[in-house]
Amino acid sequence: MIGLELRQLEYFVAVVEERNFTRAAARLHVVQSAVSAGLKTLERQLQAELVHRTSREVSLTEAGRALLPRARDTLAAARAAIDAVDEVRGGIQGEVRVGVMASLPDIDLPAALGRMHADHPRVRVRLSHRPGGSRELADDLAAGRLDLALLSEPGPAGHRLRLTPLVSVGMHLVMAPTHPLAGRGAATLAELADDVFVDFPIGYGIRSIVDRAFTAAGRSRYVSIEVTNAETAMAYVRHGLGVAILPDAYVHPGPTLRITGPGSDDLTWSLSLATAKNRHPGAATDALVALIEETAQQRTRHAGRKGAME
Repeated sequence: MIGLELRQLEYFVAVVEERNFTRAAARLHVVQSAVSAGLKTLERQLQAELVHRTSREVSLTEAGRALLPRARDTLAAARAAIDAVDEVRGGIQGEVRVGVMASLPDIDLPAALGRMHADHPRVRVRLSHRPGGSRELADDLAAGRLDLALLSEPGPAGHRLRLTPLVSVGMHLVMAPTHPLAGRGAATLAELADDVFVDFPIGYGIRSIVDRAFTAAGRSRYVSIEVTNAETAMAYVRHGLGVAILPDAYVHPGPTLRITGPGSDDLTWSLSLATAKNRHPGAATDALVALIEETAQQRTRHAGRKGAME
């Protein structure tokens, strides 16, 4: 790695993650020609082509796949070194890449980010969603494309993450007032096997939890409508187009049932703050993690006091 510049590695990682030179340049706030020239210089120094270039996107070569994790590790080590000096000088700077789900019940993320901006104005926070839900967030976090994420069910990448639980709630069945079960207080998953369901796409935490519960109950189900947020799910349910099993934090007033019997023990939804086990988060990420945890604790205490008063 002697003779390589950190900036060249930064260009390489950005091009790979954005899969496009124009988007990489915009992300790094430089002109596209600088990114292209920097990557060509890196390839010349390594005497290997790192990416396949097409008119629409780029993809990794075998040499690029070998370099990518080491490039990320090198950049992370450089950021940690800068963080150490900044802490001595009394300030934190840099960038934190945060991945979040479409909705975050009981977490006032804007408040946490507002405090972060006030306390550490030199830190840039890049906030983004993932169409693949919690599993895609977990994959991107484990691969180094994110610094932290707020997610529910991480899936196969979970063992590579450090998870801090923030919220944990039960799940209930919601249905239209005209549904045959609407007047009851509870139902089993077996009784719901013939119903049509409204649910989230595969990869989303809620979908994973409900699928796992039906498997534990030895039953299958039919998902007719897939949505990416709970409000849309509730709208379809209200019009009688299906039933849904949702976390209490998402459920609006209306008919709800407890789920009992086999599989019901699996129906608990949790929201966690996640970082990768194999990388040091860095001072800026640590500071934001602390603020998000504090915000979550404040909301929990407020909800507890409100419940006690009621």
